[in-house]
Amino acid sequence: MLILYTSPVCPYCHIVTEFAQKKGIALDVRDITDGSNMNDLIAKGGKMQVPFFVDEEKDVAMYESRDIVAYLDKHHAGDNK
Repeated sequence: MLILYTSPVCPYCHIVTEFAQKKGIALDVRDITDGSNMNDLIAKGGKMQVPFFVDEEKDVAMYESRDIVAYLDKHHAGDNK
């Protein structure tokens, strides 16, 4: 499962979600304004920063929209073709 922790007011989160939509990559988007998602984010990532991405299948986790987009492009952009 590909998980993306986001905030509705974060422009960097929008960069990632728009890229994923354009490439047809399904993300489980978790809004951190929901307290349980915020707690999960801190438990998994160690800080309250978004976007935070987790690829559970490959045991990969990262911050930074540019890094996330590059990872998705390299590892998942062709999954739905």
